[in-house]
Amino acid sequence: MNAAPRVLAVIDDLLSAAAPGERGALWHLAEPGRELDANLVRLPPGVEVGEHREDVLDVLLVVLEGAGLLRAGDGQVLDLTPGTVLWLPRTSRRALAAGPDGLTYLTVHRRRPGLAIEPPSGAYEGGEGPCMLDRVCPGCGKLSQDPAPVFCSRCGERFPER
Repeated sequence: MNAAPRVLAVIDDLLSAAAPGERGALWHLAEPGRELDANLVRLPPGVEVGEHREDVLDVLLVVLEGAGLLRAGDGQVLDLTPGTVLWLPRTSRRALAAGPDGLTYLTVHRRRPGLAIEPPSGAYEGGEGPCMLDRVCPGCGKLSQDPAPVFCSRCGERFPER
């Protein structure tokens, strides 16, 4: 059976239905069998997503509302305004900062491969694997690749203090 195209969301409707102060992931692609992931994210004014790196996936980021800055790991600063389309190559370091009106953007990337936890080479392999609950975002549930995350790379939520 062939899959049929269909409308999953209307961004204007999602944004108008969200509470004014609602932040983080307002919508995400959740269709079974998909090969893509997508997230509609809102950052309130002045909120930052700390520097992070996505090691596995390229990400396309499209600015929908508001404005802000992207600081690249090489020191480059890019202005983010509505209509800006950014390619964030895997392994690139970046941080986002929302401007005075906040920042709303859509990210799209290949669906993340399943997690495979492997011990470092030469590590003791007995007993249980390490607990990584402190690396799971309290806002959207994404597992951070960073061993000591501060902000979620998907929704911008701050991780609890350790």
